[in-house]
Amino acid sequence: MRQSKRTLILEAGSRVVQRDGVTALTYESVAQEAGVTKGGLLYHFPSRDALLLALHEHVAGRWEAAMEADAGGPAGEVDAESRFLAYARLHDTPARAELLLMLEASEDEAAGAVWDAVHHRWAPPVPERGASRAGADDAEVRAFLARLAADGFWLYEALEGQGLDEGLRERLLREMLRMTSGD
Repeated sequence: MRQSKRTLILEAGSRVVQRDGVTALTYESVAQEAGVTKGGLLYHFPSRDALLLALHEHVAGRWEAAMEADAGGPAGEVDAESRFLAYARLHDTPARAELLLMLEASEDEAAGAVWDAVHHRWAPPVPERGASRAGADDAEVRAFLARLAADGFWLYEALEGQGLDEGLRERLLREMLRMTSGD
């Protein structure tokens, strides 16, 4: 199946961000990377903001598709353990572009909403206020702690630039999963 021009442009934008950062995402850099004219780019994305938001949606969509493939279905159709495992496994293959886009999304409400929606479907939620009080749901706190561990693991690998040994990675994943169950 032939790749659409829009998808081709978004993949090119992802490569530009991966290589040169979000500030390097310009019509010129993306058009050159995609092998299209600036006019062709403007046809699909009338502003840089539209291009950047579409790039957030595209990369977050790739994340979600990878988690669905790992878990065996959409978030609403798999159990919490399968969702967490897919979330944590996805986190063991960070790309610089993902990290940079997420950092950029922290200051952009529309882009932040794109990532928040994916996290809401797949990651253990932040415990309700007051969860530290006696009688709070310990399972929620453990699940959130495991999410923080997965997020930290992803950030470590994104910043370190090289992956951990596969055996250690699997052991860490098992320990994170154990946190969610309270064993």
